[in-house]
Amino acid sequence: MRTDDDQTGPDAGEASPGGDDAPERLACPECGRTVADRWRCECGAPLNFADPPIPDRPAPDAEAGESLPAGDGLWAFAAFLAVGDDPADRVTLGEGMTPLVDADGPRGESDGSRGDTGPDGAEWNAEFKLEYVFPTGSFKDRGATTTLTRARELGVDRVVEDSSGNAGAAIATYAARAGIDAAVYVPADVKESKLRAIRRAGADPVRVEGGRSDVTDACVAALGGGGKGDAGSEDGEGDAGEGGGGPGAAAWYASHAWNPAFFEGTATVAYEIAAQRGWEAPDAVVTPLGHGTLFLGAYRGFRRLERAGWIDSVPRLFGAQAAGVAPIVRELHGPEAAHPDGRVNAAADGIQIAEPVRKGEILDAVAETGGDALAVTESAAERELDRLHRAGFYTEPTCAVAPAALRALRERGTLAADDDVVVPLTGSGLKG
Repeated sequence: MRTDDDQTGPDAGEASPGGDDAPERLACPECGRTVADRWRCECGAPLNFADPPIPDRPAPDAEAGESLPAGDGLWAFAAFLAVGDDPADRVTLGEGMTPLVDADGPRGESDGSRGDTGPDGAEWNAEFKLEYVFPTGSFKDRGATTTLTRARELGVDRVVEDSSGNAGAAIATYAARAGIDAAVYVPADVKESKLRAIRRAGADPVRVEGGRSDVTDACVAALGGGGKGDAGSEDGEGDAGEGGGGPGAAAWYASHAWNPAFFEGTATVAYEIAAQRGWEAPDAVVTPLGHGTLFLGAYRGFRRLERAGWIDSVPRLFGAQAAGVAPIVRELHGPEAAHPDGRVNAAADGIQIAEPVRKGEILDAVAETGGDALAVTESAAERELDRLHRAGFYTEPTCAVAPAALRALRERGTLAADDDVVVPLTGSGLKG
């Protein structure tokens, strides 16, 4: 088995927890340090796995009767994953291999009322990857299964996460599956349906006043244990005000933005898309883009598939951001493009990330694949959500930005009407 050895450098830093016997080492792409385990490098940069594996065998050949292991879900791609080498360590609910379907389906020709964008009256002329059918209703289960697997490999007793909802629900659920205690820091105005999912999984939800960055700050303040503030009420729900706080035991940061194990899981979306298409990558993939967990996961996955010789090329990657909170668009195209109608897209609350942790990696992925990022207004997202629901795709509002972005990219001529495109639909409408 080969490894993707982009991350190398001198050994430095302390591991917490896990020590030098951690299953896989981490490396800093900025300064080159390697460590057994920690949530970020001493230089402040996010870490990646030092040697993620690349299979040294060809892709399964269906014509020769070869296939992926049946019933393993996304763990069928364990040969590409830096975690879960021992199946006994895998924390799984059977997640993965979500459907890849013709977005337009057998609905016949349109009468023009749906805003056709493709040839022959097609609404989207794309394939949708139905990520909302995961156990907790969002693609974040991809990262949760690999992150909690890493936690189990390291002997972790307690994890913490900060989230606007979906990642928190996923981490709470998979922590419950692993028998690991969890606390999830969320915005004070988080949707009740998402808060309920966290609480019912037995995790401690901690609501934080302020913006999304305040939630992260409160969570990070609790990592060392003994944070100030109310440790929790009788119903197990803490409240973190100024100075952080909440459940205060020393914990491992199961962050969907910082933890490299999470991106091992989201990379499986690329492996699945390629496998479901007979190892042919699409021309382009369009995803929602906040912290970049799915966007970067797709980039890493397709890149590893190309290096393994399982696909011929990496698709162009396009990220759809919430208008008014679109830092990647701002970096690429300026403030007017990031804020096209002077309003914040409040409907896309799941991707309102003003300062993505891995901003540099996102920009590199855009440049290397010939992709782009664009800001989607609330009105455009709401129109697209209505189209999705009327076509039978019951999704939550945030994920509507991706098909809305596809529509805009085709209107601009960035993508041709007959370009082969995959759009992941990332969250269930049942989340409210």
